[in-house]
Amino acid sequence: MDAILTALADPARRRLVTLLAERPRPVGVLAQLAGARQPQTTKHLQSLERAGLVTSQRSGQRRVYALRPGPLRELAAALTRLADTADQAGGSHETYDRYGLNLHAERLAAREPGWADGRSFTFHRSLAGSPEQVWRHLTEAALLAHWWTPQDLRVSELVFEARPGGRIVHEYRDAEDVDGSDLVVGRARGVVDDVRPGEHLAYRLSPELPDGAPAFTAHLDLGLRPTGSGGTELDVTFRITDSAVESADFVAGIEIGFGQSLDKLAATLADPHTTRSTT
Repeated sequence: MDAILTALADPARRRLVTLLAERPRPVGVLAQLAGARQPQTTKHLQSLERAGLVTSQRSGQRRVYALRPGPLRELAAALTRLADTADQAGGSHETYDRYGLNLHAERLAAREPGWADGRSFTFHRSLAGSPEQVWRHLTEAALLAHWWTPQDLRVSELVFEARPGGRIVHEYRDAEDVDGSDLVVGRARGVVDDVRPGEHLAYRLSPELPDGAPAFTAHLDLGLRPTGSGGTELDVTFRITDSAVESADFVAGIEIGFGQSLDKLAATLADPHTTRSTT
């Protein structure tokens, strides 16, 4: 496959492939049609032949080349599979596109400090597991680390002191950045405001800009209600204050990113093994 891509990278060779797709042709005619010198055309044809794209045979004084369609079909099939993978509904590429649209809108809106103050987002999830189990996943660092990042990211540092005045530190990286050599994707610091185990949790969290200054303050209010079936209804309000002009990139990702995190929480709690281990 690499040899085929290398051979087709040259525009002159692609022109010869196009001509040979119509019918087999001798070197001299190919040179005329391509508007090139015959020695150059011969070298290009030899490269295509080494890559398996064309075949040749001598006919009298002429060498005639013909296209081999099989390798092109294999290349087309491989490229189609790549496109299909990138085009899967709900995948990372769709999220990337959605974030791009949000990013454009928020950057246009971010003209002065406080531009996003008062903005709020609400989330609701029906979760498997009792309020006590859900509470543990909301407040215990070892369990928070399993879900408290959007897709394709991982927690790299986490402190969550589940008491009024308790400290919060949340850092995350790309999920495939296993050795920590890439840039940190995000880091936030905060403080816990209210703790009522199994019922209510409130805290403030400030994502950090590249220079360490706070992008904004997020006020998160989480309410838990038991269901008759042994599950939990979780309602979250995410409200913004103290927004800096430079916070647009962060604000653009709140609805998508925090929603994905809650989806990961729901999936974690729906896993029977997780439910048993946190009982």
